[in-house]
Amino acid sequence: MLLSQVSDLARKATAEAVGTGFLVATVIGSGIAAQRLSPGNAGLQLLENSTATVGILVALILALGSVSGAHFNPVVSLADRLLGGIDTKTTVVYAAAQILGGCIGAMVANLMFDLSAVNLSTHTRTGGALWLGELVATFGLLLVILGVGRGGRASAAPYAVAAYIGAAYWFTSSTSFANPAVTIARTLSDTFAGIRPSSAPAFIAVQIVGAALAVAFARFVFTSGDQDV
Repeated sequence: MLLSQVSDLARKATAEAVGTGFLVATVIGSGIAAQRLSPGNAGLQLLENSTATVGILVALILALGSVSGAHFNPVVSLADRLLGGIDTKTTVVYAAAQILGGCIGAMVANLMFDLSAVNLSTHTRTGGALWLGELVATFGLLLVILGVGRGGRASAAPYAVAAYIGAAYWFTSSTSFANPAVTIARTLSDTFAGIRPSSAPAFIAVQIVGAALAVAFARFVFTSGDQDV
């Protein structure tokens, strides 16, 4: 019985690692490609980057959602824990797998574009406006995930999550990292999508706050009576 539980958790954690790895590889890889294809045009680079991210999110959630829930994000796993969906052990294992997978994804993206596997970012992202942007981005992401789930529309989650992230790239000042694993991984690439390591802790802190606020909001607003018939 115990061996079966360990095997099942390992299977789910592997899905989380691979999914997060592909997500990060897409974010960084498309950012590098955008820089090379559209030099000097930041708006077009962001459009290319966000379009690729939207596409991969739909594909990955559809592919792996039935295995692990397709969290690909430690704050999503934390929210699921706070709401009783998974236990503490699963939360910790998921977060570790997501961070590891994300870092590997960043290194693979660098290598695919003939860069050093680890190339620490020098892109400073700091200040109250950006931190507020990250808080809003993370709160909104969790609002969409929890709202879709509690509203009985789980089948719409891949499209709702991807649509939100695509929009949040543009309406938030931080371009919506909204994910501690992705934030850590993006420190490993000194490219369009990178973030300086010294900027990451504050981003992660406000992401956790945004997720906590979203959980509190969901507990207050959503009830079983809100589910679609």
